[in-house]
Amino acid sequence: MVQDDLISKKELLDLTSISYGQLYRWKRKNLIPEEWFIRKSTFTGQETFFPKEDILKRIETIQSMKENLSLDEMAEMFSPGLTELNASRGELLEKGIVSQAVMTFFEECTGKRDDPFHLTEALAAYVLEGLLQSGDISLDEGKMVLDVIMSHEAENKGRLIVLRKLGIATCLITEGSIVLEKGVKVAADINLAASSEELKTKFM
Repeated sequence: MVQDDLISKKELLDLTSISYGQLYRWKRKNLIPEEWFIRKSTFTGQETFFPKEDILKRIETIQSMKENLSLDEMAEMFSPGLTELNASRGELLEKGIVSQAVMTFFEECTGKRDDPFHLTEALAAYVLEGLLQSGDISLDEGKMVLDVIMSHEAENKGRLIVLRKLGIATCLITEGSIVLEKGVKVAADINLAASSEELKTKFM
């Protein structure tokens, strides 16, 4: 996996129309992780960069929710260790988090038949829904995805990667970059922390 494209602080402020003060207030409130502030040397000296996709998505989420949630409530939502989630099967279906077809597939693969759905189970079903609906993975690959996420219980961070070569797929979770041999295709690359955040917003 290639590292995320970076965006400079100046570009970020220009693009999102937020102020320097807002950015660093959100940092102090733990709405934006410290590790996203990446210091790099440039020809003008030291400059701050951010993982582009992650920071833009985070700022969009903050701006869309700040009318309804306090900064402290959002900080809790964005915390790496998500608060307990005990959702019923009906809630997941009603909120459109999982379709009936994917729920049935999830239950067949995991043997789950009862409520509640805890965080890792709900996250696994949510990620599976997105990957199957997009056509990025097959049903057999979906079984692998479920197995990997469920075995990663209570972590809910890192990136879920589905790799494919000559029609054969493998799945892993990594918190860093990986180097791929020639001919390996990245079929899916899911930020689990971001998916967890999206899942939480559906229960707000």
